[in-house]
Amino acid sequence: MDLVGIESLLQLLRIKQPKRILEVGTAIGYSAIRMASSLPGTNIVTIEKDEERYHIASKNIEKAGLEGRITALFGDANELHDDVKHHGPFDVIFIDAAKGQYQKFFDAYTAMLASNGMVITDNVMFRGYVVDQTGIESRRRRALVRKIRAFNEYIMNHSDYDSALLPIGDGILVSIKKV
Repeated sequence: MDLVGIESLLQLLRIKQPKRILEVGTAIGYSAIRMASSLPGTNIVTIEKDEERYHIASKNIEKAGLEGRITALFGDANELHDDVKHHGPFDVIFIDAAKGQYQKFFDAYTAMLASNGMVITDNVMFRGYVVDQTGIESRRRRALVRKIRAFNEYIMNHSDYDSALLPIGDGILVSIKKV
């Protein structure tokens, strides 16, 4: 996430004041560390499937002194549902992982979302290609853009959520669960 994106995310979280956050896609732990540092009363569970990134994230979390509030899980988010469940319910779910699987992650984990919870999904404009596919040369990238666009439409039309796509950074989709 760029500076504007992470600061916008943190401001949304300061307003929401979540007690528990699930992050799908740890990478090196940057977002989890920033969230935990900005929200002292918040615990975070974060999932990473890349072993090297997971180890780097674990070291970064420990260096930040946040291992008591950030639980890093190693594995594929599509397979860790049962391991994650006992950490919930979550006030916020932050999805920032394999973009082609956003809908799978959303459908799998929103059952763990607290009433009036919020789902924040990053990179939903994918370098602007979701709006304008001009210049996409690779077939694989065009397929990914179609999946992201379909996910955005799925969420915007989802009857259980009020959603807004914010053109911040690479696009942030904010969805609030209806009570």
